[in-house]
Amino acid sequence: MIKLFKNFTKKDWFLIFLIFILIFSQVWLELKMPDYMSQITILVQTEGSKMSDILVNGGYMLLCAFGSLVSSFIVGYFISYISSTFSLKVRKKLFDKVENLSMYEVKQFSTNSLITRTTNDITQIEMLIGMGLQLLIKAPITAIWAVTKILNKSWQWSAITAIAVLILLFVIGLLTVIVMPKFKIVQKLIDKLNGVTRENLTGIRVVRAFNAEKYQEDKFEEVNKKLTNQQLFNQKTFAIMSPVMYLVMYFLTLSIYFIGSSLIKDALMADKLTLFGDMVVFSCYAMQVIMSFLMLAMIFMILPRAQVSAKRINEVLDMPISIEDGMIDIDVNEIGTVEFKNVSFKYPDAEEYLIKNISFKVNKGETCAFIGSTGSGKSTLINLVPRFYDVTEGEVLVDGVNVKDYKQEFLHNKIGYIPQKAVMFSGTVHSNVAYGDSGKEKTIEKIKKAIEVAQGEDFVLKMDKKYESHIAQGGTNISGGQKQRLAIARAIARDPEIYIFDDSFSALDYKTDSLLRHELKKYTKDATNLIVAQRIGTIMNADKIIVLDNGECVGMGTHEELLKNCEVYKQIALSQLSKEELENA
Repeated sequence: MIKLFKNFTKKDWFLIFLIFILIFSQVWLELKMPDYMSQITILVQTEGSKMSDILVNGGYMLLCAFGSLVSSFIVGYFISYISSTFSLKVRKKLFDKVENLSMYEVKQFSTNSLITRTTNDITQIEMLIGMGLQLLIKAPITAIWAVTKILNKSWQWSAITAIAVLILLFVIGLLTVIVMPKFKIVQKLIDKLNGVTRENLTGIRVVRAFNAEKYQEDKFEEVNKKLTNQQLFNQKTFAIMSPVMYLVMYFLTLSIYFIGSSLIKDALMADKLTLFGDMVVFSCYAMQVIMSFLMLAMIFMILPRAQVSAKRINEVLDMPISIEDGMIDIDVNEIGTVEFKNVSFKYPDAEEYLIKNISFKVNKGETCAFIGSTGSGKSTLINLVPRFYDVTEGEVLVDGVNVKDYKQEFLHNKIGYIPQKAVMFSGTVHSNVAYGDSGKEKTIEKIKKAIEVAQGEDFVLKMDKKYESHIAQGGTNISGGQKQRLAIARAIARDPEIYIFDDSFSALDYKTDSLLRHELKKYTKDATNLIVAQRIGTIMNADKIIVLDNGECVGMGTHEELLKNCEVYKQIALSQLSKEELENA
């Protein structure tokens, strides 16, 4: 929690100081009112008292109440400003941190949990600051000040007030110990609920196609019930606090008046009036003490959950970044080359290597393709080039420089990456193709040319607003093949040195695939192409084909060479094309 408060600026601390002064003034005004009430009580019961004196004291009470009200408004405004700007800064900091985490580190938390931490958890901290800051300052000041005012009135009254306070502290402490661990469960259940909801919305077409609505509803209901029951337990437990508070408050008031009546009865006639005034004042101050602890109780209702949320936020912010920027942001020697030197890779928590001792070099203008069975490590291999992961052993060189030595922005500007699953963002055709900062201007002519090369003109020009047509989040309003073509156009519009196609032609029909590759070859003749594919027809014209099997390179060469000397490649080829087709290819 304290770590997060380091996000307060000097302005915030100055406002907190002003809040402290205003609350101090507010407490003074509120505690001054019982003194005027005592004066009015004595004046009312004293013969010969003037109405003007009573009205003056009543006027002072009204001024104190008005001053306290104005102070409360100003404090509320300042605290709202501090809490909202604090959550803004922490949310931005958390988002920026997630942006810099590697793929492995993001998977450590899960997408659902990161969404909850960025929204719900930060809201809990904001609530603590918004409600707790005022109460945390006001409650102790009120309690201490009120206690100092009642200590010299009567030891009997002081003793009964002390007993009431001890009962309240015991109840607050007991409830906090019971409920605190439960709030950790609540946040995890919110993560799970988000996960089930996202899964259902993402796969809604599959759910409907397989009539699995009831199954998904039951799955959601199970998590929802667990969360509801846990929240009910927490709320019911904390609900005990309110009746206990009021019971103690009323018991204390009755006790003060009961003890007071006894003291007045046994006192001398001259002291009876003074004791009566003291009793009225003491009961007011005692209520202030109890109200202070009631305010502290409200903080303890918010604090446990806020502490859990703060811990979850700090887990992300404190996560060490494994992929750090290098220093190089200029071209040193070669242009457009990619080289793997004895590269091996395994995930940090894995025992076995996913990629084992891979070495090859691709020069500028060449096309290198990767093929192999599912799970052979093709996608993982090319994901090492843009540093989505860092190699475990060996080196990956781009333009003769280890990718670890580049500034990531500079490295990524050299690359046009098309992932296996085409990703579309909410916006237009134009904004999706022009997406990102490549350090180069993307004119409308360049966007149109990129779409033309990617064979996207045939469907883009048929859309209502053509290049300004709406694309829904995730590209749900266009087909898989259309998404892939726009994703390829996005990479083409960057004019990169190196293209990485991670099985990016799988959703295209053979005719479109052939036309696209033909146009792409002409347009990217001076760029390096790395292609992962399952279709032999997509890669058979590559300058170099690397065959992977269980993370190892079992063949390297041209299509013709591999058909002769690589059994794995030959089996893949024959599973897709006949001998005649291969011979005539």
